[in-house]
Amino acid sequence: MKRAATGLLILAGLVFVLARLGEDGRPWLGYVRATAEAAMVGALADWFAVTAIFRHPLGLPIPHTAIVQKRKDDIGRTLGEFVRDNFMTQDNLAKLVKDEQMALRLGEALSDRQTARRITDEGSAIVRGLTDVLNDDTVRTGLEQAVFERIRATPVAPLAGHAIDWATAGGHHELLVDSTLIGLGRFLNENQLTFRSRLREESPWWVPEAIDDRVFDKIYEAVNRFIDEVGGNRDHELRRQLNLRTLDLAERLKTSPELELRGEELKEDFLANPEVRAWVGTLWDRIKESVIEGSHNPDSVFLEQVTEMIMEAGASVKSDPQLRNTIEGFLESAAGHIAAQGGDLAVNTIARTVESWNAEETTTLIEDRVGRDLQFIRINGTIVGGLAGLALYIISRFL
Repeated sequence: MKRAATGLLILAGLVFVLARLGEDGRPWLGYVRATAEAAMVGALADWFAVTAIFRHPLGLPIPHTAIVQKRKDDIGRTLGEFVRDNFMTQDNLAKLVKDEQMALRLGEALSDRQTARRITDEGSAIVRGLTDVLNDDTVRTGLEQAVFERIRATPVAPLAGHAIDWATAGGHHELLVDSTLIGLGRFLNENQLTFRSRLREESPWWVPEAIDDRVFDKIYEAVNRFIDEVGGNRDHELRRQLNLRTLDLAERLKTSPELELRGEELKEDFLANPEVRAWVGTLWDRIKESVIEGSHNPDSVFLEQVTEMIMEAGASVKSDPQLRNTIEGFLESAAGHIAAQGGDLAVNTIARTVESWNAEETTTLIEDRVGRDLQFIRINGTIVGGLAGLALYIISRFL
């Protein structure tokens, strides 16, 4: 297109010369000359304007020319600010999250087996890389410190008190009582002969065995009957007393300084146990071994389980509008954070990138990208200039 625009300029110049030479005696050539003259002026003006954007016309250092070369860095920063102010705004990013239904699209992507497996494979590759880079001794020490510090920072007695409250509020302790009673009854039944023999041994020599057996049977039946009564009656007095004592224990665990101190002492004794420290020390080795084993085998149960978990998460997002709203809310909050924190980063990144470009190469690159449209400006300038010149010439003939 550059050749076409230049060709029109040359053509306008030739027509102007020929029309001017033959204009004497041929008045109609005046119209042709005026058209060609104005077209030539328009073509030259637009050639200058287009060229001045990128270079000095004819190599002459005319002021306000070679704009791209001279102001490349300013253009880069202005472009960055334009992106920040018009694209990376909280409203725009939040609208993008809603309009694109990103939460739903996330659910659809995660529920797809191929996508879920690709995420699993990429994640396992990252984990393998981390296990190769991380120093085992450092990780062991850090993991041990993290575990112990977390345990030390958690008061044992109040935690136990709250756990008892939770168990009693939900009636879970009743299941424990039921299991204990069932176990006790089974234990008595399985060891009936042992207890009977022990009673005979402890009984005076002069008491007949028949009497011992009758006494044992009475005691055995009474104990089993009592166990059945307690087990079958949730309002039994023993259960009530047990509930009261349990609630009292929970309250004292939460409020008693003595019990709290005792709990901390027991916790420190537990943490000081060499076997506990050794077990915590092997955590990293076991985690690392499991991860490496699973990630190196494409058909491993571990990777398949992770893939299934990802797919289940995606299905949950797809089917649960409330969960999608929660995710969208999180994404909108994240968008606001990105807009607030990332806007200036985008400006600086774009500015530094443009600053690092070679001015001549940048000029050539931009000129090649938009040059075709700019040459149409030159062509249009030639045509419009010619038509304007013709119109002015016609008007002047009637004045």
